[in-house]
Amino acid sequence: MNKLPVISEAEWEVMKILWQSSPMTANEVIDALASHMDWSPKTVRTLLNRLVAKEAIAYHPDSRPYSYFALITEVECQKAETKSFLKRIYSGSFKPLMVNFLKEEELSSADIEELRKLLDEKSDPTRRG
Repeated sequence: MNKLPVISEAEWEVMKILWQSSPMTANEVIDALASHMDWSPKTVRTLLNRLVAKEAIAYHPDSRPYSYFALITEVECQKAETKSFLKRIYSGSFKPLMVNFLKEEELSSADIEELRKLLDEKSDPTRRG
């Protein structure tokens, strides 16, 4: 798939469930979402249908009830959303995002060390593990 579909916040919730465990029937998705979303079964079925139309998920047509599964990976979606966010909010520039993040977030020593390692690898590709 060349261009990833634009997925709404509500659709992300459905995708997270399917990325955790696929394939799943609509009722299984409804049950999985019930613990943290106050959505009617009809709402979840609508979201599933929208995701099918967007080609983000598909279902096994031979099975009744249908079993839904993701066609795109979580990592693919995260990368696309990150690029979209950077473009919309920071005009595509990563540095202002990173500066804001570092100034505002509480980071543990382990977080700082991991970031330092990633930055070192980025500046010197021969250092990659």
